[in-house]
Amino acid sequence: MAAVPARDRVQSLGMRTYGLRFDVNCSILFTELPAERRPAAAKAAGFGGVEFWWPWAAVAPSDAAAEAFISSVNDAGVELVSLNFHTGDMAAGERGIVSHPARTAEFRENVAAAVEIAGRTRCTRLNAPYGLRVPGVDIAEQDAVAVENLAFAAGAAGRAGASVLVEAINSVDIPGFPVDSSGQALAVIEKVGAPNIGFLADLYHLAKMGEDVADVLSRYQESLLHVQVADPPGRGAPGTGTVDFEPLFRQLAGQGYGGWVGLEYLPGPSGSASSFGWL
Repeated sequence: MAAVPARDRVQSLGMRTYGLRFDVNCSILFTELPAERRPAAAKAAGFGGVEFWWPWAAVAPSDAAAEAFISSVNDAGVELVSLNFHTGDMAAGERGIVSHPARTAEFRENVAAAVEIAGRTRCTRLNAPYGLRVPGVDIAEQDAVAVENLAFAAGAAGRAGASVLVEAINSVDIPGFPVDSSGQALAVIEKVGAPNIGFLADLYHLAKMGEDVADVLSRYQESLLHVQVADPPGRGAPGTGTVDFEPLFRQLAGQGYGGWVGLEYLPGPSGSASSFGWL
């Protein structure tokens, strides 16, 4: 018997998904494959969308690297749902450069590169990781720089038909992350005030911060541009942890959420292709 694509087997595997669209984060899933093969792997698993963290160490990829990435998405016939701006050196502990006063030129160079890729892949969401505090630099200055940089990014993204996302990240996993609640994320969005900046609700981070996830989804639904899922405490697939996702999916559908839900979880020992059974 032929394998049933993930999108077609949601009713047979127990969790109803209420018409929501799911995409695969190919920076955390299918990492056993070279990056250029991951969009096709997601397509083969039955998904019509993918998302990526910034795929390169440099703020702007070479022309050849950018072409290879764009071709891998377009040739696979999937939508690039979301792309992160450069986060700095994640291996060294960096988690974004948006709020780093000394790296504004670097961030804005990255914005230009990301917006060009977004335009060529029809990607409409660009996620802007805020970044950790910079020791010895006034906090108010860092926050002011973040607002200025996000406004710049929103202006550039808007010209390509894209929006900028602000995400709250839990400070249990990332100690000291300054935007560690939904309220703080929305406060940043309001300070920027651009029409194309909105909230990325990562249900893993919200739950790990102890927030009432259903309340957050309801309260901020007008600002909600993207959703991501993983199950705390281990960041595994839904059903491996403490969150009951089905009522949340039902709520999103009932609210008329028309975006995507990104699968941004660790696949487990059986590998990425075997991690979609929860659907």
